[in-house]
Amino acid sequence: MIGVVGAGAFGTALAVTWARAGSDVVLWGRNTEAMAAAQSLRALPCLPGVTLPDKIHATADPGHLDDCATLVLAVPTQFLPDVLTTLPAFSASHIVAACKGVDLRSLQGPTTTIAQAYPQAVTAILSGPSFATDIAAGLPTALSLGCENDAVGASLQAALSTPTIRLYRTQDVTGVELGGALKNVIAIACGAAIGAGLGDSARAALMTRGMAEIMRLAAAMGARRDTLMGLSGLGDLALTCASPASRNFALGMALGRGEPLPDATTEGVATADAALRLATERDLDLPVTQAVSGLVAGRLTVKDAMTDLLTRDLKTE
Repeated sequence: MIGVVGAGAFGTALAVTWARAGSDVVLWGRNTEAMAAAQSLRALPCLPGVTLPDKIHATADPGHLDDCATLVLAVPTQFLPDVLTTLPAFSASHIVAACKGVDLRSLQGPTTTIAQAYPQAVTAILSGPSFATDIAAGLPTALSLGCENDAVGASLQAALSTPTIRLYRTQDVTGVELGGALKNVIAIACGAAIGAGLGDSARAALMTRGMAEIMRLAAAMGARRDTLMGLSGLGDLALTCASPASRNFALGMALGRGEPLPDATTEGVATADAALRLATERDLDLPVTQAVSGLVAGRLTVKDAMTDLLTRDLKTE
């Protein structure tokens, strides 16, 4: 049995696809009334038009997670420590993070946060180019599964792959985490460029130089280059920098247009500041990330940010 902690769009979409593939799934959310309604109506507002299969048990009672050998935590990274402290001890032997970001308080990735709370469990990270609506619609999706224990990783890969979700495994947990986290920052930059009318050429430049920053910081933290060139790095960057369906891209577009920011959790905002702190500790230069941090904090306009980037000293590539 698979337990999914977090009944937002992504967690619900994963639960739906695993249930369609024949797995029994417990879907946990903190709102008692909302989860009771989901159980009876077989639907959640976060995924309009999607019916919850009968194999999903929607609940706000964490006790129902006790029978799950594998737990998937699909909650925003900045909320993960609080969620872990409010839930009772899990008995699951495998806990998979399905969230993208770097905790702003600890500068840790999700698997480290989980491992500190549940040292008895083997942790893993699930990341890659994916939108909840695509997964819930049964559209083909490929994701990276990072797990240091390769035997457990292979077991999880087999258990969590479905006819529509193909998982590729790696032992490079750091690469999977940082690729999925840092691409959100670059997506904000690309959205701002498009929103400000700077064109697709500017977006392509930001994606390319942003990828260089991702690889620079991730390599300094021990990640492998081939991981970052895979699904959880380049693949996710390509998706989120090109679609308004990405929350990070949409927030960037609003910044570029001078519009009110969307009222939604946007992981790239906190990750930009966390990435800069990690870079400072390692004496690394991340100009695109620096610009995004200034934009979301209101210290820079899009025009100021682009001027700063374009007037930097000329360099070799």
